[in-house]
Amino acid sequence: MSATISPLAPKKYPKMPEIEGVRMATAEAGIKYKNRTDVLAMVFDEGTEVAGVFTRSKCPSAPVDWCRQNLAGGKARLLIVNSGNANAFTGSKGRESTGLTGKAGAAAAGCSENEIFLASTGVIGEPLDTSRFSHLLAGMVKQAKLEFWREAASAIMTTDTYPKVATVTVKLGDADVTINGIAKGAGMIAPDMATMLSFVATDAPIAAPVLQALLSGGVGKTFNAITVDSDTSTSDTLLLFATGAAARRGAPRIDDAKDPRLSAFKRGLGKVLKSLALQVVRDGEGARKQVEVTVTGARSARSAKRIALSIANSPLVKTAVAGEDANWGRVVMAVGKAGEPADRDRLSVWFGDNRLAFEGERDPDYSEEATSAYMKRDDIRIRADIGIGRGKATVWTCDLTKEYVTINGDYRS
Repeated sequence: MSATISPLAPKKYPKMPEIEGVRMATAEAGIKYKNRTDVLAMVFDEGTEVAGVFTRSKCPSAPVDWCRQNLAGGKARLLIVNSGNANAFTGSKGRESTGLTGKAGAAAAGCSENEIFLASTGVIGEPLDTSRFSHLLAGMVKQAKLEFWREAASAIMTTDTYPKVATVTVKLGDADVTINGIAKGAGMIAPDMATMLSFVATDAPIAAPVLQALLSGGVGKTFNAITVDSDTSTSDTLLLFATGAAARRGAPRIDDAKDPRLSAFKRGLGKVLKSLALQVVRDGEGARKQVEVTVTGARSARSAKRIALSIANSPLVKTAVAGEDANWGRVVMAVGKAGEPADRDRLSVWFGDNRLAFEGERDPDYSEEATSAYMKRDDIRIRADIGIGRGKATVWTCDLTKEYVTINGDYRS
């Protein structure tokens, strides 16, 4: 955890309500960090259903493999997360350590190993010594508390400078249901059908296949629309747990993804996912500015997103934002290299409400003074209109500062 908190950190945190059927505990195992919690146990009541999305990396971590395998059962009783070591690229040792953790977790929670979910974050390539924390699990399960969301979010941080939490309460039928989420992530962020690590829980009675449809649909415009540095982690894991406890208060059980009663829940889940995703961007390693990139007028929505990511991932665009330089030529460059249909002579570019380029050349009314003043803001909006269709997309990123190089230059030391 960095000593200085990001200037883009939330000014205040929401009060995180309890979710019936979810209890949490944290511990200090000293895996990498001293004098801070680095293990989280999230304990679920029997009958809790689960869905997940994961990294598309071809070098996934051992815990990602473990979760993918257990997801087929659709049931969860315990989530164990450690920070400081990703247990990725650790070969047979990695598989062995997930097996040992799964076994210890199952004994602690009194359930089968296929109801245990695991996630690890931190350095790649270092074997994870599970004996540092496996003996703590039984005590953690016993001591787990309902009101512990902020502490849970803190225990999973690596280079994050602040814990990331979000909550929303919505109607399901006539009953109130709550959705809480936590996330970690600050670098190696270009999720691909997942996120860094994020865990969302609800008391809604929703079947696992329906949860999966909601989650897979919800990541496209949230976690899969953010990038800090274009690097996709080996460990990206997003899990959604539903305890079903709200059924006792009259919430209807939902077994069909097309059930119209799901509309408020779907919007609420989208809100939680977007809030967590933007908190990750705002904690991008060394970040001083959030950048929203919108592309309009592309051949298709997919094409617009690819162009938007080309702009958002460009080190030259990101360093220009860091230097508060309205260098729109770099946006033109990023559009041109994206490999998507575009027309140079129809391209227009805005920074905020300032149009800098119009139909292939500098805007005749462009004001350097007004745009330079705009670039001093914490939140920068860049828009590129491609001028050839109706496709549009928005993605979020942050600026690229000297601190990013400093943080990542000595990450393992």
